[in-house]
Amino acid sequence: MIQVTSPYLPPIEEFNYYTTKIWDNKWLTNNGPLVNDFELKFKDEFNLNHFLFVNNGTIALQLAIKALGLEGEVITTPFSFIATTSSIVWDNCKPIFVDINPNTFNIDPNKIEASITKKTSAILATHVFGNPCDIEAISEIASKHHLKVIYDAAHCFGVQYKGRSVLEFGDISTISFHATKLFHTTEGGGVFPKSAELTQKLASMRNFGFKTAESFDGVGINGKNSEFHAAMGLCNLKYVQEIRSKRKEQFLYYVEKLRNLNVSFQGIHEDTDYNYAYFPILFKSEQALLKAKSELELNWIYPRRYFYPSLSTLGYVDKQHTPVSDDISQRILCLPLYHQLTVEEQDYICRILLRAQNN
Repeated sequence: MIQVTSPYLPPIEEFNYYTTKIWDNKWLTNNGPLVNDFELKFKDEFNLNHFLFVNNGTIALQLAIKALGLEGEVITTPFSFIATTSSIVWDNCKPIFVDINPNTFNIDPNKIEASITKKTSAILATHVFGNPCDIEAISEIASKHHLKVIYDAAHCFGVQYKGRSVLEFGDISTISFHATKLFHTTEGGGVFPKSAELTQKLASMRNFGFKTAESFDGVGINGKNSEFHAAMGLCNLKYVQEIRSKRKEQFLYYVEKLRNLNVSFQGIHEDTDYNYAYFPILFKSEQALLKAKSELELNWIYPRRYFYPSLSTLGYVDKQHTPVSDDISQRILCLPLYHQLTVEEQDYICRILLRAQNN
């Protein structure tokens, strides 16, 4: 069986080294020494000023929305994981969907201003599959209309844009460290605020709003992560270059082997040092996708329809016109891509795809 992804796991003796420390310290959660160590090492690795480790990427988004005091309408993308939209709704804001660019799959900045109203408080955009948005255009629009910017950078581990970590942009960027991601902490996420003031506010918010042991500074939530998750992060952080290098090899191998497949690929933003976290292919029709997917599954290969359906079709949001997202979501399929995937398995996947096309 070949799944769409499989987590990278470090040598177990390295993880056991940290668990022994946890046993010795008897400190399991509540901003322990391994959490602090992980935050510091992560910032050093990517030259970041501010980073808070939280328990998942969805909580990261919810904290970002709450910390910026968003209300009313939030402009966002219909082509992303459901947490991007559900976090907006969860915090009693209204998602306003702006359609995507058919090449990059990111929110189309040329369509944003037409959706801005007096009720708009922010733009929440996703760097889809780790492909940076048109950051300069979004920044210019946000500045002109006095809007906050949150980037859902769930897929962006290690991505650089114009020589800087893509996590530096926006008022707050968020990330996921879920087990399905290129880099994971089993479960986990992070918030990357622009300012020290926001960082201090978020640090309190992720810990129930505690200001001191006996006082609170506003409403908070339990967004902390544990020493065990930090241990996994510390282990995996040692192997990030190896993981990215292998993923790039696999990505480029797919491109070469599938040159005769009647599909197109995502257009990666220029000036990007990409992380090759996903391998999406865009079929000419949904019928062609379903035929290929069926053939793969008959051979115990399980790709994933990221992202389907278009979020603008969710039952708990107002129906909005996003024809490009609706179309792309029906035709896109992510192929298996993970560290342990072999060349022989990739060859097998490619043969089935080509056979499905020609039958």
